[in-house]
Amino acid sequence: MPRAALPALLLPLLGLAAAVVADCPSSTWVQFQDSCYIFLQEGIKIESIEDVRNQCTDHGADMISIHNEEENAFILDTLKKQWKGPDDILLGMFFDTDDSSFKWFDKSNMTFDKWTDQEDGEDLVDTCAFLHTKTGEWKKGSCQVSSVEGTLCKAAIPYEKKYLSDNHILISALVIASTVILTVLGAIVWFLYRRNLDSGFTTVFSTAPQSPYNDDCVLVVAEENEYAVQFD
Repeated sequence: MPRAALPALLLPLLGLAAAVVADCPSSTWVQFQDSCYIFLQEGIKIESIEDVRNQCTDHGADMISIHNEEENAFILDTLKKQWKGPDDILLGMFFDTDDSSFKWFDKSNMTFDKWTDQEDGEDLVDTCAFLHTKTGEWKKGSCQVSSVEGTLCKAAIPYEKKYLSDNHILISALVIASTVILTVLGAIVWFLYRRNLDSGFTTVFSTAPQSPYNDDCVLVVAEENEYAVQFD
C-alpha cells in the first residue's frame, strides 16, 4: 500500500480526535484545571473598570478570578515565563457596598484570598484589587485608573465538555470506534487491491478475458456449418 495513502485515510480520524480534545478557544489560550486563560498584552486607555471587562467579554471570557493557591501560583508563573506581564495586574474583583464585601465579577464564590498586610481606609467605594506579580499577593487600590498595560481574562471550559452525560460519552465512543474500523477496513481493501494488481492475479477488479472472435466471425462460422449440413 502506498505510504501517501495512509495520511489520507487517517485524516478524518485525526480531525475527530482534535475536535474531541480541544477545550480552549485557540492555542493562544493556556489551560489550567477547568479553565482557560489569556493575557491581552495590548495597553489601553480606560475610563472605568468596565472598559477592562469589555476586553475580556469580547473574547467570551471575564476578568480573572482566583480560587486557590495553585491557581494563584500558576498565574504568576505564566505571567513571568510566557506572558511577560507588568508588575500589577487588575483582578476581576469589586467591592460590593450592599454587603460590604469583595466579590468576583464572574459571580464565582470568594473561596480564597491573598491580601497583603495593608491598612483599609474607612471608605472602600470604587476599590479594586490588584495582583502583584513579584510577590503573588493581592493589594487594594482605586478603580479609577486611566490605563492598563494588559488584561488577564479567564473562561470556564464549556459545560458540555466538562460534564458529558452517559449518552454523550457512549455516542462519542461509538463514533470514534466506527471511524477506526472504517479506516482499517479501507486500508485492508486498498492493500489487497494493490497486491493483486502487482502480482498479476485475476481479481474482481481485473478485466475479464475476451474471445479472439468477434460477433461477425461467429456468425460466418455458424452459416458455414449450416451450409455443410445441408450439403451432406
